[in-house]
Amino acid sequence: MQIQSKSVRRLCGSHNIITVNGEFPGPTLHVSNGDTLVVKVINKAQYNATIHWHGVRQMRTGWADGPEYITQCPIRPGKGYTYRFTVTGQEGTLWWHAHSSWLRATVYGALIIYPKEGTVYPFPKPTQEIPILLGEWWNANPIDVINAATRTGAAPNTSDAFTINGQPGDLYQCSTSDTFRISVKTGETNLVRLINGALNTDLFVSIAHHKMTVVAVDALYTKPHKTTVVMLGPGQTTDVLVTFTKTAGKFYLAARAYASGQGVPFDNTTATAIFEYTKTSLSSITPEMPKLPFYNDTKTATKFANALRSLASGEHPVFVPRTVDENLFYTIGLGLINCPPGQSCGGPNGTRFAASMNNHSFVLPSSSSILQAHHLGIKGVFSKGFPDNPPLQFDYTAQNISKSLWSPVKSTKVKVLRYNSAVQVILQGTNIFTGESHPIHLHGYDFYIVGSGFGNYNAAKDPAKFNLEDPPMRNTVNVPVNGWAAIRFVADNPGTWLMHCHLDVHIGWGLAMVFVVNNGPDLVSTLEQPPSDLPKC
Repeated sequence: MQIQSKSVRRLCGSHNIITVNGEFPGPTLHVSNGDTLVVKVINKAQYNATIHWHGVRQMRTGWADGPEYITQCPIRPGKGYTYRFTVTGQEGTLWWHAHSSWLRATVYGALIIYPKEGTVYPFPKPTQEIPILLGEWWNANPIDVINAATRTGAAPNTSDAFTINGQPGDLYQCSTSDTFRISVKTGETNLVRLINGALNTDLFVSIAHHKMTVVAVDALYTKPHKTTVVMLGPGQTTDVLVTFTKTAGKFYLAARAYASGQGVPFDNTTATAIFEYTKTSLSSITPEMPKLPFYNDTKTATKFANALRSLASGEHPVFVPRTVDENLFYTIGLGLINCPPGQSCGGPNGTRFAASMNNHSFVLPSSSSILQAHHLGIKGVFSKGFPDNPPLQFDYTAQNISKSLWSPVKSTKVKVLRYNSAVQVILQGTNIFTGESHPIHLHGYDFYIVGSGFGNYNAAKDPAKFNLEDPPMRNTVNVPVNGWAAIRFVADNPGTWLMHCHLDVHIGWGLAMVFVVNNGPDLVSTLEQPPSDLPKC
């Protein structure tokens, strides 16, 4: 993979963007469960870069996970790094993307994992398989957009378009001739692999006059269920079967924002691709548009999430921890910090925007990655003791939260987990500044979403409603706006694992923390040694 600049035309103008191998989106990688990947990344761009293999478990290979300053120092311009890892016990749709600044706006691609040879999908074999990568496009250089916002502490400018496989579609200027098109035949059932690669936006997706049957999320099989709309947070994937029952015609697949934050600016445009029946004779026929939910339709987003269930079959069993060793309660949300003396800041009332977990706003180290510091015993890079509970208990989702609670503390704290401990995390959204749906992604793990709800989590009543039989398993959970989600996993993968909001604007503001999982008792439960070409800080 060569990270390089390339000139492309979008929305009536020419733009220099960062790509992989000159492709936008980048190349799709096709692998099978059990395969070992060796990917040499050469950075010919002008920015630091890393590649994250989103959703890959990285068992004992944390050095290949990719988030900058967490598991590696960035690949400097002109340098390279070889990612080596094995895909173990996973099949379905994942993806890869840059994990440095806002580079992933254009540096991303699909990672499709097929079943092992001799095994099959737990659903009928589809006629076609169609990866659909949803993206977010800025006419300005995305790195300049985030750098300008970071300087002043303001919110960055919203995007100018959404894209489907790199193209905005018919509803944007100068875009119709390049709209992504898929030719289909009457009666065929196709597997559509949806990936939300947008930087900062949850997305609703629908296909005009066609139902979708969800069969997997985040490369984990689900019980099939029919729907007319899918909601994906950034980072999430959803595999749907679509049976094409019409005799002719053109039908839009359309994607637009689910914007849950009251008063938060968002891109209100709609991206489209076209499913075109082969017997459609008139090229001038206008495609039909699906009925998409309204931008703030939390009810539809919640209904979709609540319908997901793990397949929980003989070949795809469920192992939900019934008891937990670590019971963690993490508040997640926005905040404001005072402008440093002598500076002019662009946030509300001259402040800077911030975000935090348990009132700690995460700061990336710069002298070493956390994994190197942990592995080699380097002092001063991070500190232990990330709190198991918020420093103050309050009405987290109240309408008017005291301003004294709005300012988080900056830190680089980690939570240490014993190998093989069963972990429960309650992720509690807050209404500080504004409540919002947060797609929380945990690196190195899949987790069961055993419960969720609106308002404040009630430790006395809510666990009785947990689903411990067939909860959905994911690597990214959408914590409901002014609500909570409960996740469980077993800490069976040693290393340093970032947990963060996948709205990139929020991770930059500090909505992140790191789990350090200690080695187990033997070689197969111990982190591998670092590769010789690991980039230096």
